[in-house]
Amino acid sequence: MDRKDILRSYGTEYKEMTKELLKAADIAAEIREKVETVHPKIGIKPNLVCPTPAEFGGTTHPEIVAGIIEYLIESGFAADSIEILEGSWVGDKTEDAFEYCGFNALSRQYGIKLTDMQKERDIAEYDCAGMKLNVCKHAVLLDYLINVPVLKGHCQTKITCALKNMKGLIPNSEKRRFHSLGLHKPIAHLNTVLKPDLIVVDHICGDPDFEEGGSPLVKNCVMLAKDPVAVDSLTCRILGYKPEDVAYIMLAEHLGIGSTELDKINIRTVSGTVSEGEPFDGGVCGETDTEAVLPETRKIVEISYAVEEIDSCSACYGNLIPALERLRQEGCFDKLLDKLKGEKLGIGQGYRGKTGHYGIGNCTMGFEHCIKGCPPKESEIYKELKSIV
Repeated sequence: MDRKDILRSYGTEYKEMTKELLKAADIAAEIREKVETVHPKIGIKPNLVCPTPAEFGGTTHPEIVAGIIEYLIESGFAADSIEILEGSWVGDKTEDAFEYCGFNALSRQYGIKLTDMQKERDIAEYDCAGMKLNVCKHAVLLDYLINVPVLKGHCQTKITCALKNMKGLIPNSEKRRFHSLGLHKPIAHLNTVLKPDLIVVDHICGDPDFEEGGSPLVKNCVMLAKDPVAVDSLTCRILGYKPEDVAYIMLAEHLGIGSTELDKINIRTVSGTVSEGEPFDGGVCGETDTEAVLPETRKIVEISYAVEEIDSCSACYGNLIPALERLRQEGCFDKLLDKLKGEKLGIGQGYRGKTGHYGIGNCTMGFEHCIKGCPPKESEIYKELKSIV
């Protein structure tokens, strides 16, 4: 399989679709060619940002990972050489995500090890193309890494897919620091050390607006690729953006991680019927190809102007947005704006030690009204903001 190829399959038999794609690319032969040992360490990195079912549009479908595992075992790789590794976002526990997202069941069924990266203590500082970043050493030492991201939107970076999914392989303390560093630059640099050998994209029902899910857009597609920059560039096209709209994509290209030139990417459908509006089959993904099936409104765009965010963690910001959306749906959002009298809700690490009137999270402890928590729960934010109204 070439780095300029993207294979895809459509349907509802996600496990079998995944296996078919892996067979078409002959991934087993590739692993054997790359790894000399007969017992390679193969890691599968899903996106389990929080403990919500994949049908919500925020987490990787376990059926895709089951397809990867079955393909590897049927190809002669031992179950004890395969592991699933993940670290959920700050504020949620990976062990809860493993359970609620169906990955404990996968572990029991196939005898596959689950590695909670939030509990890893062997952390090393790596020189990531001139930027020093702390990474879980276990992930770097894998012989073959399979990245299984969800193609979806993100409340802070607009999109998230292949490149950003590597953030689950760093400790929580470094995740917080990523936000204080501006998020985009460290994401790009991290991918110079954590280099997935294969990307299996969950394009089944990702939420086009929000990384935690809640408004899934059903596409019933699984894709196979090598170039994470190309994958994220295609994600931009699918979700109505340009690669230039997402800084870490352009930075990653500059660092030599991959290419944004979609006019050189060949998309081939291995099985199933292409959904209406999908980038076309049988050739290069041209400039006019777009899904054009986005929701009529984007809740984040509509309500984020009530927020002043400085280096906030995704979990904190991610809990604020749905709380504001609930207020909007109830007709209370405009009333909240009236109460704020032109001020905005402060959120993020940039507010530590500062004062203000209305703040979200422990970083705004110096504010007159602070909704405490690290992160505060969505229900608590909603309750407190509604009390203001």
